[in-house]
Amino acid sequence: MTELNDGKPRKIKSARPYSFMLEQDTTNYGTYEKGGIVTQVKQSKVLNFKPLREALKDPGDFLLSDFSKFDRPPLLHLAFQALDKFVAELGRHPVAGSEEDAQKLISFASDINESSGDAKLEDINPKLLRLFAFGSRAVLNPMAAMFGGIVGQEVVKACSGKFHPLFQFFYFDSVESLPTEPLDPRDYSPQNSRYDAQISVFGAKLQKKLEDAKVFIVGSGALGCEFLKNVALMGVSCGDRGKLTVTDDDVIEKSNLSRQFLFRDWNIGQAKSTVAAAAAASINPRLKIEALQNRVGPETENVFDDSFWENLSVVINALDNVNARLYVDQRCLYFQKPLLESGTLGAKCNTQMVIPHLTENYGASRDPPEKQAPMCTVHSFPHNIDHCLTWARSEFEGLLEKTPTEVNAYLSNPAEYANAMTNAGDAQARDTLERVLECLDRERCETFEDCITWARLKFEDYFSNRVKQLIYTFPEDAATSTGAPFWSAPKRFPHPLQFSASDPGHLHFVMAASILRAETFGIPIPDWAKNPKKLAGAVDSVMVPEFQPKKDAKILTDEKATSLSTASVDDVAVINELIKKLELCRSNLSPGFRMKPIQFEKDDDTNYHMDMIAGLANMRARNYSIPEVDKLKAKFIAGRIIPAIATSTAMATGLVCLELYKVLDGGHKLEDYRNTFANLALPLFSMAEPVPPKLIKHRDMSWTVWDRWIIQNNPTLKELLEWLKDKGLTAYSISCGSSLLYNMMFPRHRERMDKKVVDLARDVAKLEVPPYRRHLDVVVACEDEEDNDIDIPQVSVYFR
Repeated sequence: MTELNDGKPRKIKSARPYSFMLEQDTTNYGTYEKGGIVTQVKQSKVLNFKPLREALKDPGDFLLSDFSKFDRPPLLHLAFQALDKFVAELGRHPVAGSEEDAQKLISFASDINESSGDAKLEDINPKLLRLFAFGSRAVLNPMAAMFGGIVGQEVVKACSGKFHPLFQFFYFDSVESLPTEPLDPRDYSPQNSRYDAQISVFGAKLQKKLEDAKVFIVGSGALGCEFLKNVALMGVSCGDRGKLTVTDDDVIEKSNLSRQFLFRDWNIGQAKSTVAAAAAASINPRLKIEALQNRVGPETENVFDDSFWENLSVVINALDNVNARLYVDQRCLYFQKPLLESGTLGAKCNTQMVIPHLTENYGASRDPPEKQAPMCTVHSFPHNIDHCLTWARSEFEGLLEKTPTEVNAYLSNPAEYANAMTNAGDAQARDTLERVLECLDRERCETFEDCITWARLKFEDYFSNRVKQLIYTFPEDAATSTGAPFWSAPKRFPHPLQFSASDPGHLHFVMAASILRAETFGIPIPDWAKNPKKLAGAVDSVMVPEFQPKKDAKILTDEKATSLSTASVDDVAVINELIKKLELCRSNLSPGFRMKPIQFEKDDDTNYHMDMIAGLANMRARNYSIPEVDKLKAKFIAGRIIPAIATSTAMATGLVCLELYKVLDGGHKLEDYRNTFANLALPLFSMAEPVPPKLIKHRDMSWTVWDRWIIQNNPTLKELLEWLKDKGLTAYSISCGSSLLYNMMFPRHRERMDKKVVDLARDVAKLEVPPYRRHLDVVVACEDEEDNDIDIPQVSVYFR
């Protein structure tokens, strides 16, 4: 069907991963047989906006954010028109707490509504308009952050033409953030402080709660910087009794500066938490902040001990990985502390409120795991640039970090290394030894010219010989066992590259590879190495042997395979032979010879790391007719940079801080809290009540995942069993960690009845109880009176 080769965009339908139907008459086209590469083309769209004067009268459809407030946008549209009229006539905004001003604004709203014709509202909700009047003159940090994120993204859309603009009107309110108790008008009175605007909305009592809060912010990266700025402006932990603890074990990198705005060029290499804390304290000198450089996890429970968690008011996560989130979630669950969770991915963001006894915890629901490309796809059948870059990063680490590290491990203690490999006796040990031997024997470099030879031969191996072997094993007309074409979508038939020193891509790969190879061997790099003409001359002098394909080559095609190593019956014999050869190589090395492994560093533009990875990926992309990428795009993918932009980050943190008002005020119900998912690119805003925790009932008792049963006074095993018996529960198994303290099926366990539970944990589970720990936790499996298994809360046994 060669008529499709004119490059014009065409509409399609019934799109599947590897097939689609054309939305046009193909009667006179040739018959489609096979092949072809299709690229999605996004067509531009024209939006016609109404002038403001016209849009105010006829706003059209509003963009909704909260479906529980379906009727709210038209009401807020009316409220803002009434506010404009109030300001125009009185020259000021309504005063907070002034019933007279509120009634005047309600009167204006009523007049405008009466003259609205078909757009007239049945109920103008005076109660909401009263609250609107009270807060109309205040600028609140969380609202500014949230709307700033939205407006910032709209500005980028207007400048770039990328993503869909917000069409006409979007209204948002968070009335639920207001205190649950009615306030006296005097609570709104200004106190001549920087928080007067906030006090005029929430009152002085909530402001005092904010200032006295003990807050733990976990992480000080993109989200963490925004949170620290927000809480400093809100006055959180700025009182005499308040304290803000922030921790992050990371240091500032150059790529952080685009969105982690508390950092500057001169902070690169410094601890994130320390720099961010100093910046936040400069925003509000009254902020009581302590910066730590500890990762939050089981290994730092001596730092973040029981008393630390027990004294917290709230925890705010600013993390970038699920495992750390799950650990903090378990700690908050255990100590019954509110957890405010959020995350971003490009223009998307989400927030989740984890409130003791009201909502489910973060770990109660999980996203499905991300799909990874099968190993055979990455190594032999790539069909997009991500596959090429994944392979390039893997080859970089194998050649320049893992193999030199293995070489040094061998040279440091040859006998111990040989024993370990012999004991392993598997295909992985065999492959590792082969790489070490190759590095110290055939591929050992002593001069920079040796490094150029190595790089040139690597080019030939990667981009010519391996491809020739692949198409020898699987020719273009090869078929699978079912008779289907082997090279069918998504596989792309490859073509070997012919090296040319006049091709800048070819030469730049050899330059980067030879410089990095020299670095691993400690070889000085001559000045001419970076001169293309002189380098080309040296490369052209390299003798490249002619390639002969193997008839018995094994190429991985199983998509479920997890390793490239193939086991052999004589692995042990091969390993012993390799160790003998290694001993011979070692005798030829100078005493004290060691290699210098290279750890991948994406942010140094002068170290040639990204040059080599981009070169590897782009040459491989040429093999498979995949569009190449520049170094910046390659850095983004290979560096596994999670896309984070200031707009969605500002919005997420603003939404979380609106929830922080509710948490610190206390007394709010489940229906007052909001979880959010937003995508600023579409734009889409979806807010909903959090999900309540699962409730378990037994007798007249009920509990959720938030509950923890506590037994005091250092009980014996017998006392613990009787304590459970009083609740109508028969414990048939009690465990601590991975050890079984008691099981009713084992007669010898009855001998433990008079022992203290803590002593059993020390003796049986080998539990080391640190001096700061006052209790231990046991998991109890129980049955009720009818022999039904019943999940009970974790049981905490206090022994001090």
